[in-house]
Amino acid sequence: MADSTEDTSKSDDTSTFVSSLVFNVAVAAAIIAAFCILRPRFKRVYAPRTYAVAKGKRSPPIGASLFAWFSKIMEVRDDEIIARVGLDTYMFLRYMRSMFIIFTVLSILSAVTILPVNITGGGDAEGINILTMSNLPRKSPKLWVHLVFFMVFVIWVMYNIFGELSVYTRLRLWWLTSPKHSSKVGASTIMVSTLPEGLLNRDDKIRKMFDVFPGGVRQVVVNRDCSDLADKVKARDKHALKLEKLLTAYSVGCEKAHKKAQRKGTAYAEPKRPMMRESSIPFKGPKVDAIEFLSTEIAKLNQQIAEGTGDETQYKRQSSAFVLFRKQIAAHMSAQTVLDYKPFSMNSVSLDVNPDDIIWSNLNMNPYDRRIRGYISFAATVGLVVVWTLLTTAVSALVSVKNLKKIPGLKNMPDSKWFGIFTGIVPSVVLAVLIALLPIILRLLLRLEGTPRVSEVNLRLLHRFYFFQVWNIYLVTILSTTILTTAAEVVKHPEMIVDVIALNVPNSANPIITYVLLLAFTGAAKEILQIARLVMRYVMPMLFAKTPRSIAKAEEPAEFDWATSIPTHSLIFLMGFSYSFIAPLVNCFVAVYFGLFYVVYRYQFLYVYNDANWVT
Repeated sequence: MADSTEDTSKSDDTSTFVSSLVFNVAVAAAIIAAFCILRPRFKRVYAPRTYAVAKGKRSPPIGASLFAWFSKIMEVRDDEIIARVGLDTYMFLRYMRSMFIIFTVLSILSAVTILPVNITGGGDAEGINILTMSNLPRKSPKLWVHLVFFMVFVIWVMYNIFGELSVYTRLRLWWLTSPKHSSKVGASTIMVSTLPEGLLNRDDKIRKMFDVFPGGVRQVVVNRDCSDLADKVKARDKHALKLEKLLTAYSVGCEKAHKKAQRKGTAYAEPKRPMMRESSIPFKGPKVDAIEFLSTEIAKLNQQIAEGTGDETQYKRQSSAFVLFRKQIAAHMSAQTVLDYKPFSMNSVSLDVNPDDIIWSNLNMNPYDRRIRGYISFAATVGLVVVWTLLTTAVSALVSVKNLKKIPGLKNMPDSKWFGIFTGIVPSVVLAVLIALLPIILRLLLRLEGTPRVSEVNLRLLHRFYFFQVWNIYLVTILSTTILTTAAEVVKHPEMIVDVIALNVPNSANPIITYVLLLAFTGAAKEILQIARLVMRYVMPMLFAKTPRSIAKAEEPAEFDWATSIPTHSLIFLMGFSYSFIAPLVNCFVAVYFGLFYVVYRYQFLYVYNDANWVT
């Protein structure tokens, strides 16, 4: 009976792998075919950078043939990529390319070294497990081959990393000192937060403090509390958008009435003008002409805004300031200097700050309040990790035939090939859905804790999301697939838990490989098809875009989400790195993953994404 169960388990692993491979390749092929067909027909989604960005950054149009896009993006030189999309994007593409090269070489090396050793290892593994270390006896003399391979792997990876860091250092120095960048005001400006009380009302003291840097200070601007003015601007913009919508609808109605009168040969009858109530409370107050009322309100607000911008001294100073230097080197030196010995005083200095990047409501928060919020946010993040750990463990453990049969009532469940498909596809899909929900919550927590810049929110989200993925996808998947299957043995011999886990870790390669398969094929294909954006940019505007402004907004290129994409790619690298010698088959799929995403991202950044505001 035990042998029968073990044979079934091995058969399940092979069935799971084959089902996952066939399914993901088929889905990816179908999605890429759909992209090739839809691309020439939906330029707003698949090629907005050919017309909706500055002329100097536009990409040339691509022909209508199915695969014309591939040759077009691969022929673009590196200097052209930097000119069109910036240094950040170029270095990201170099990262994807270097990972592809690393794992392609490793795939070839592992195929001629450790893979034959595993196959002829002399163990009792069967099916796909014959390709892993689990086919070698515990004290096999052939294990030295894996050790040497891993050492070569580490040397090869470090060689590539140091090479890329050298390239990045040279390019960043070139970028920062180039006339195009250094001539900008932002290149010589810093933003200082948490100013002490003694400097809030003394611009001369701030200037004297920073005058010690080369070239001295050109200008000091202390931020002020303009929340009342901002509320008026917000109210005016809200009225303007509503007025634009009403005027557009009224103009369309007038045009239809005019054409109808011409067609029937009757006198033109002006449509009824839109009406609204003055009060924001429903059904309160008399109805008035909406166009006249909104026009009057906008004029009043414009007058109040003009009066509010005339004298800056009417607004209270806040604990942050912008310091503009005469030389760029002074800004960089000040950003790396301890400006005050007091805790939390002037401890946040930012370079090249884009006004759109600032979260103004968080800029002048009390540093102790921000620290307390940070502790609460961190505790909430840990709580989320625990909750998601339980969910991930349940999914990873239960959607296995051999584990499902351990549940009372399912012991006599018949074996079927459909269970192989179920265990190969469902866990990866469910995990992907759970992972997609978390960044929304984490981003909200980081804003609430007082992070002053959007880019800083994204950077901190990147770190937290990577930690979450390593713990929940990588470690929990390994532990759940090893501990659950060996629970009885561990209970009987708890002192052997380390040895038991070590012996069973190679058997956990299958869930890792299926997850890489899902992201390599289906993930890359979904990234280039962008089905959600296709709906949002074509179907939604047809239903809700009723003004020229909303139509123009639908034409704007989308922005790339760095905070959630980079952690996922780093996780795949970690999986490939740690399982490169345990299950060498993973090297091939990790190479496919980075190769496909490299091609996809070349197209996306050159023709779809626009991140002009967040260039290094």
